[in-house]
Amino acid sequence: MAENDTSRTSRRTVLLAAGSAGAAALTAACSGPVATRGAAGQPSASPPRPSGTGSTPACVLTTEAGAGPYYLDLDRVRSDITEGRGGVPLRLDLTVVRVSAGCRPIAEATVDVWHADASGDYSTGTATFLRGSQVTDGTGRCVFRTIVPGWYAGLAPHIHFKVHPDTRTETTSQFFFPEGFLVKVYARRPYSRRPAPEHPNQRDSRYRSSGAAMTLAPSPDGDGYRAAYTVGIA
Repeated sequence: MAENDTSRTSRRTVLLAAGSAGAAALTAACSGPVATRGAAGQPSASPPRPSGTGSTPACVLTTEAGAGPYYLDLDRVRSDITEGRGGVPLRLDLTVVRVSAGCRPIAEATVDVWHADASGDYSTGTATFLRGSQVTDGTGRCVFRTIVPGWYAGLAPHIHFKVHPDTRTETTSQFFFPEGFLVKVYARRPYSRRPAPEHPNQRDSRYRSSGAAMTLAPSPDGDGYRAAYTVGIA
């Protein structure tokens, strides 16, 4: 899939067309183990992370969370979802694996991502900024190019995502960010146009309950950041 392909390709059509390719990918073993951080902070085997990224959580089941009120099923397949929205660039490298099958990568899974802009606003109606889908490759990976989301409504800043390994099942959750990282980013424009909370994460009970497992580890990447995460599904 071309990185900036914005065609309205049907996710379900893509998944149905995967056929034997998706099944073959499920039989491929993960690459050599890498000691990484899991939900409980314990080292575990995980697919290797792309060079230059932050730490990738171990191959464990992803903590599920609700989709919230702003999910839209757009079938908009693209990697760059910014649509010109201002903010600190963020490259998000995701790897989808099936934990019950020895952490094997899942090819042809569709991943939806959506989040607020620097002002804390979501696209609604006919707007589609900061929303998009990608289909994982043969190693279970996909890449989104976006921005660090802004804060809003007393919730910890977050990125929503859904993983559809097939046409019948899905896993929904959200990523958080380290609080020190957010404070640093929110001192930059355009975030600094409004005063950010002193502790943007601690106000949110969801972060307190699952933040340890679902917090990204961004590392510098050009004028922005890059983060990797292994999404483990049953």
